[in-house]
Amino acid sequence: MASSHPVIVVGSVSADVTAFADRSPAPGETMFGNAFSLAAGGKGANQAMAAARAGAETFFVACVGDDPFEAIVTDALTEAGVETRYVRQIPGEGTGIAHIRVDATTGENYIVIVPRANSRLSRDHVDAAIDEIGAVGGVLLTQLETPLDAGRHALARAHEAGLTVILDPAPAAAMPDEVWQTVDMVTPNETEAAVLTGIAVTDRASAIRAGEWFVARGVATALITMAGSGAVAVTREGAREYEPFVVDAVDTTAAGDAFAGGLASALASGSDLDAAVRRAMATGAIAVTRVGAAPSIPTAAEVDAFLAEHSPRHPISR
Repeated sequence: MASSHPVIVVGSVSADVTAFADRSPAPGETMFGNAFSLAAGGKGANQAMAAARAGAETFFVACVGDDPFEAIVTDALTEAGVETRYVRQIPGEGTGIAHIRVDATTGENYIVIVPRANSRLSRDHVDAAIDEIGAVGGVLLTQLETPLDAGRHALARAHEAGLTVILDPAPAAAMPDEVWQTVDMVTPNETEAAVLTGIAVTDRASAIRAGEWFVARGVATALITMAGSGAVAVTREGAREYEPFVVDAVDTTAAGDAFAGGLASALASGSDLDAAVRRAMATGAIAVTRVGAAPSIPTAAEVDAFLAEHSPRHPISR
């Protein structure tokens, strides 16, 4: 799927150190695992690779260290087709690390992040990318794994430049109300939506209420993702519910990032909301059937094939 406008991803990058075991250890327990992987990751990097593999011209704004992990992550980004001219190396700093434990029975993951160089992302770094690329339009996608000051600045600058601004609010952090007015689309999962809105998201009705909270504060579209229960999109015109694709999950680590990157690419290509959400959901569904974070993210051709095999799921308007 070719993209007519670029995607700028501002975010984190890490080396993902992942251990797989048949169950989660009890507190204080030492146990054997059955697999290990070392690969590029971080929400920003995963989303950039997902957007690039989906067909978008993708620029990544991030910081890495000057350690051996730097080559692992930058090589993976380049191989995925991500433009890395705005990935800065910070002398004397280490590349971010994510320690991931995956329950091989359920596919659920548990993650501890050590930001390291990610904490050095700055406003001027963001400005350099938006000043050079923003004039041609497109999509800016960011998350909350980097300093909040830089993230909020990216949202404001992209909004001023007329880009479509997507915020994946993970990990969830309180934001002043004026920040939401710079966001075109927010994409929290149930847990993040609950933290940000104070509304426990347990079903589609409560997801709609959480979405209305964001819209009331100026967000154009609140897209609440609910894993195996699908997604809900809320705008000022009402709500739309999207049924999930049913797959056998083995590792959910990059599901949300695959979804976000696929969504950004689809919107950059001119897709409407329904088509973009369906493509994003297919991207995430494929990712959970594979082991690893970045390695699980599908290409545009793989998403096309998946969609061809699954009946169209028409959204339900409320």
